Amino acid sequence: MVDNRLPAWRRVTDGETRWSAAAVVVATLALQLALPDRMVLQPWWLLPALTALLIVTLLLLNPGRISEFNTVERVLSLVALAVVSVLNGISAVQLVLGIAEGSFHGRAVQVLISGAVVYWTNIVVFSLWYWEFDRGGPARRAAGRASYPDLQFPQMDNPATAKPDWEPRYLDYLYLSFTNASAFSPTDVMPLRIWAKMTMMVQAGISLLLALMVFAWAVGDLQS
Repeated sequence: MVDNRLPAWRRVTDGETRWSAAAVVVATLALQLALPDRMVLQPWWLLPALTALLIVTLLLLNPGRISEFNTVERVLSLVALAVVSVLNGISAVQLVLGIAEGSFHGRAVQVLISGAVVYWTNIVVFSLWYWEFDRGGPARRAAGRASYPDLQFPQMDNPATAKPDWEPRYLDYLYLSFTNASAFSPTDVMPLRIWAKMTMMVQAGISLLLALMVFAWAVGDLQS
C-alpha cells in the first residue's frame, strides 16, 4: 500500500531489474568493435570481456528486482561501471590526441564513426553514474531511504502526472544523460545535489569537447 502522504523519494516500491541497463551496456560494448585498434586498450577484448563477465555475474546473483541492498551486488556494479568508464575514457583521449596531432588526416569518415561511438558510449557511461548514485542507487531508491532527492524528475514535482509509486528507471536516466549531452544543460530533470550538478557539468563539458573537436574537424576534413 502506497502512503501518499510521503514525498515520492521516500516511498517504498518494488524496485527495478538490471536487464534494461545490461542490454544497453552490452549493445554499446559491441559498438566498440568499430573503433580502430589504436583507440582501445590492448588486448582489445580485455575490458569488454571483463565488463560482460561482471554483468552476467550480477544478473545471476539477482535476475529479479533490485529491492534490497546487497553489498556484493553494489561492489560488482560499481566495478563494472568503472571498467566501462575507463574503456570509453581511453577511446576519447586517443581520439582527441589523434586529431590534435593531425594523424587522422584523410580519414574523416572513420573519425566520424569513431566519434559517434565514443559520444554514445559517453552518454551510456553517465547514465549509469546517475542511475547508480541517485539517492544511493536502485536498491536504496526502492527502499525510500533518502531524506531528500538528488535529481528532481517532473513526476516527483507533480505527482498528478504519474502513479503514486512512480520511481525513475534506468531508461529515465539514459534519457537524462542523452538530453544533457545534446543540450549541454539540464532539460526537464534538475540536479539538486552538488555531486549531481558537478557530474552533469563534466558530462556537458566532455560532450562539447567531442562535438567541437571530432565532428567539426571531420566535416572540415571532408570539405578539404
